[in-house]
This record gives sequence, C-alpha cells and structure tokens, in this order.
Amino acid sequence: MSVSIQPDLRSALSRLIELPSVSSTQSSLDMGNLPVIHELASWFESMGFHCEIMPVPGLSGKANLIATLGQGPGGLVLAGHTDTVPYNEQLWQTDPFKLVEKNNRFYGLGSCDMKGFFPLIMEAAREFAEGDLKAPLIVLATADEESSMSGARALVTAGRPKARYAVIGEPTGLAPIYMHKGIMMERIRVVGQSGHSSNPALGKNALETAHKVISEVMTFRAELAEQYNNPGFTIPSPTMNLGCIHGGDNPNRICGQCELDFDVRLLPGMDSNEVRLKLNNRLQPIARADGVELNLEPIQACVDPFSGLADSELVKTCEALTGHKAQSAVFTTEAPFFSQMGMDTVVLGPGDIDQAHQPDEFLALDRIEPTISLLKALIRQYCLKQP
Repeated sequence: MSVSIQPDLRSALSRLIELPSVSSTQSSLDMGNLPVIHELASWFESMGFHCEIMPVPGLSGKANLIATLGQGPGGLVLAGHTDTVPYNEQLWQTDPFKLVEKNNRFYGLGSCDMKGFFPLIMEAAREFAEGDLKAPLIVLATADEESSMSGARALVTAGRPKARYAVIGEPTGLAPIYMHKGIMMERIRVVGQSGHSSNPALGKNALETAHKVISEVMTFRAELAEQYNNPGFTIPSPTMNLGCIHGGDNPNRICGQCELDFDVRLLPGMDSNEVRLKLNNRLQPIARADGVELNLEPIQACVDPFSGLADSELVKTCEALTGHKAQSAVFTTEAPFFSQMGMDTVVLGPGDIDQAHQPDEFLALDRIEPTISLLKALIRQYCLKQP
C-alpha cells in the first residue's frame, strides 16, 4: 500500500526500500524499476515539480525520471539511480525490503546505494517548492546503473537533461569525488569438443584451455599494473577481477564449453578497445595450440573513466560546504555520462561505499541532517542566484 503524498523522510525511504528494483546482468535476477519511478514522480509532482517519465528504449519495465522545478538556462541536477544490486537474503540479519532503524542506522537494500538519496532531496527541496527559482532544480532518477548503465546512456542519446551542474549522490561519506575509474566487463568463451572422459583423445577439454587462459590473463593483469599508474587514486594501478567461471556439465564428460567473466577498472587515459585487443592477441595462440575456439567480447558497453577538474567551480563549492578536500574513487558511477553532456559534475553522497553491495546495508542517521543542509546550500547557490 502506497504512503500518502509528500511522505516524511522515514516513510519515503521505507516505501522505496519496499519496492524491489534489482538490476543484474543475469536475466533471472533482473527486474524493472517502474514502481519506484512512479512513486517518486507522484511525490515530486505534489511538490510542484514537472515530472517526465522516459522509458529506456528496448528495455521493458525500465525508465528514467526527470523532475524539474523552475525553468530557464543553467540549473542544478541532483541525480541518483533507482536500482539496487542483487542480494543474499540468508546473509541479512533483517528483511532487505523492510526499513529497520537500530544502532542509529537505517538498514535496508538501497538505503546507502542509493535510494536513500531521494528522500533527502525531497526534504531539502521543500522550502524551495513555492520559491521563484532563477535557474531550474532538476531531480534525476535513473535505471540500471548497477548493470548496463542503460538509463544514463539513454539520457546522453536524448541530450537531456540540460543543466550546468550535477551532483550524483552515490555513497562517498560526504566527500566530493572529482575523478574515478572506468569499468569494462568482459567474457572469454572457450568452445572445445565434449566426449567420454575415459578417453581424453575423444574431445578437446575447454576447461583445461581455460586454465591456461586464466594464467595468461593474470600475467596480463600484472603487466597492466606495471604499465599504468595514477598516484591520484588510492589504488593507483588498473585492477582486474576474475569474477565467475562456468563450464561443463558432468564429471564423466570432457568439458565442451567454458566461460570466464572478469572486469577491468580503467584509469583515465586507458582505452577499453586497446586493452581488449591486446589481451585477445595473447589468448588466440593458446586456442590455436589446443585446437579450440576462443572469443573475447564485452558483456556490456564500457563505462569510461571520469576525469573532472579538481579546481572546477562545483568542486570548490562542495569542498567549502563539506570541509572535505575533493578525492578520487576506484568505483564507477554515471558521472562520465553527465560530464559528456557538458555538466560540471561531482559525485557526493551521504552513504559509505564500504556499505554498498553488502548484507545489512545501512545509512547512518548522523549523515542525514548534514546532507540535507548541504543540498539546501547547493540549491541556493545554483538555483536562487542568476546562472
């Protein structure tokens, strides 16, 4: 049952957490986000925002929301994604889809990353709903940030929204982030020949080739770390994570096919196509020697690194308001898409990245009022003054 129009902060967060909106590269886990989008739209419309729901092309049940208060050039975007990662319910001490308050924290899936940002925006925007804004305040809620970034990609294609500044409320511990790594998610597929395990000569074992492939991938990883370095990051080299492997179907059959999924966290200046080409050139000789087929391909389109300016106007404003010097991050956000649309962009939100994607995810209560005060100050700075 839906809460009333313009709910208080706790009720709004509770309702958002109740609405499952998992996005995943695995179709069996993937969900739409329309219930969350419609709930947010009803709340912001009641506050005087003009709300536009933009379906994501080609994806059923997924949409972005652009909620705009005021009009004119310039303006400020406060942005967040409405989806969450999958969850392991057995590892949670509470119901992931029920807001629980204890230990001075709000627990629930998405409380930190990052449904919790929207009720804070609502609280900050209330006092400006009847005001005469000189530049628009735009609240943006996106789809599929945790998987394909399809929501943000659709916005770039549409060229919307248009604004001068953008704050993305990802969990940063209220420290402004002006630069972060990109990510490429890749799949290596080895196709051999199955056969009876009693005679290895009857087939070509894809799993054994995958063993050699993994060794070469790890060697390549070490070479990337030697070749690229950026001391502006806490982890100054690119990283590569071997995420999952699937192959074969029975112990007494020669493995006919094997897949390895991995990611690479790219530093600014690295090109995903070049990385893929170099790795593929090293893997194909293994495949030829074993007489198997090997394909290396992206699971989804790369998200480029975000490389903003440490001394941009918005960065300096956020440093002054938070008392934190701007930092870099090793995780990935939608920031490069906003930057691509010409916005001065900062990643800045109340949660902590250590809580994201974890069982018993939470948002600390002592972050709420500082975040609301920060958002109010940003709205005054960029929406009440002439752009």
